[in-house]
Amino acid sequence: MDKQSLLARIDEKASLDFLARMVRFKSYSDTEGERQLAEHLTAEMAALGIESELQPVEGTRVNAIGRLRGSGGGKSLLFNGHIDTNPATEGWTVDPWGGLVDDKFIYGIGVSNMKAGDAASFCAVKTLLDAGVRLRGDVVLTYVIGELQGGIGTVAAIERGVRADYFVNSEPTDLQAMTLHVGAFNFVIELTGSTRHLSKREEAVDAILAACDLVPRIDAMTWSGAASEEHRAINRAHVGVLKAGLGRELLEWRPPQVADVARIRGSARYAPSQSEASVLADLRRELDALEARFPGLKTTVEAEHKGGRPSMLPFEVDRDSRIVRAVNAAYQAVRGEPQPTGAVKPPAYYGTDAAHFYQRLGMEGVVCGPGGRYNTMPDERVDIPDYLDMIRIYLLTILEICEPA
Repeated sequence: MDKQSLLARIDEKASLDFLARMVRFKSYSDTEGERQLAEHLTAEMAALGIESELQPVEGTRVNAIGRLRGSGGGKSLLFNGHIDTNPATEGWTVDPWGGLVDDKFIYGIGVSNMKAGDAASFCAVKTLLDAGVRLRGDVVLTYVIGELQGGIGTVAAIERGVRADYFVNSEPTDLQAMTLHVGAFNFVIELTGSTRHLSKREEAVDAILAACDLVPRIDAMTWSGAASEEHRAINRAHVGVLKAGLGRELLEWRPPQVADVARIRGSARYAPSQSEASVLADLRRELDALEARFPGLKTTVEAEHKGGRPSMLPFEVDRDSRIVRAVNAAYQAVRGEPQPTGAVKPPAYYGTDAAHFYQRLGMEGVVCGPGGRYNTMPDERVDIPDYLDMIRIYLLTILEICEPA
C-alpha cells in the first residue's frame, strides 16, 4: 500500500475520541488517575497485539510500555511522552477533564503537555496495524510518569533496558523539529549585609538594595563556554523569588531597620557545551562584582536539588541525523513546506526527557509534538489540524525508520 493510501486510512474521529478519553483521566502526578491512565494505555496497546506492560517506577507509580516487534533487519524507533499533567488553574471556561472537541480545538488539562503527542504516536501505530502493514524494525511506545519530577519515569525505563536505535520525544513544539534544548537547574543566592536603624542607614549594608542591583544583571546573563551562537542563544537565567528581612528568618516586623539578609531563588538554562558547574562559576563572578559595589556584603550561591530527583540535562542531535531527516521529510510530505528545525523557541528553553536518552544512552532523537501555543494556560487546547498532521508525520517517520517488511 502506498503512503498516501495509508495516510487516507487515518480515522480522524476515532483519533480525536482516543485523545478525548485520555484527557478525561485526571492524571496529576502521583495520583490514582495517573495510574489509571497508564493501565488504560497498556490495555489499549495490548488490544492491538502490541506487547505491553505496566512498568514499576516508585511506590504504586507505573509507566505504560509497549513494543511492536518487527520482522527483523530494520532500525527500531521509540516514542516517548509523559502522562502526568500540570494542575488545572483558575480561569477555565470549559471542563478541564471534559475532552471537549469543537470545530477548531480539543481542550483539556494536559492535552498540549502532552497527551496529544502520546495519542498521536498510538494512533499512527494503530493505523499501520489496521492496514495490515508489517515492519522490519521494532516500534517502542513509552508513556511515562514523572517527567514533572525530573523525568523519573523515563530514567526508570532506561534503567530497565528500554531503548531503540532512534527516538521521537513528543513534547509540544507546534510540530517543529527541536534538535537542541537547554539543561536546567534552580539556584539559591543569599546576600548578607549589616543592619542599622533608618536614622543611620548610611552605615548599613542594605541587602535589599544589593538584591535590586543584582536581579536585572542575573536576568540578562549568558554563560561562558558556549560552543556556538546557537548554544549561547539558549542561555537564560531568571529570578523567580526574592525575599528579604532581618536575620536568617527574614523577619518582617521591624521595617524601620535596614534588611541585612536577602534570599534569591532562580533558575538557569544552559547548553550542552556548558554545565551546572560552569554556570555556578559565572554566577560566582557576578556576585564577586556585587560585593565590590557594596563593600561589606557577603554572598553565597548554590544549586538547589530537592528529593534526589534527576536533573534536567541538555539535549542535542545533529540536524543531519537520520531521525531528523526522516521527520523533516515527513513534515514536508504532509504540509508541503520545510519544517522549522533547530533550537526552536520557546520550547528550546524547556527541559524534556529527550535529554535522558541522549545523555544516558547516546541515542539520536528529535523533539517534535503537537501543541505548545496554548500550553500551560486556562482552556489549554490543541489545534485539531496540528494533532491530525502529527499522526501523519509520525506514521511516515515510522515507515522511513523501521521500513515495511
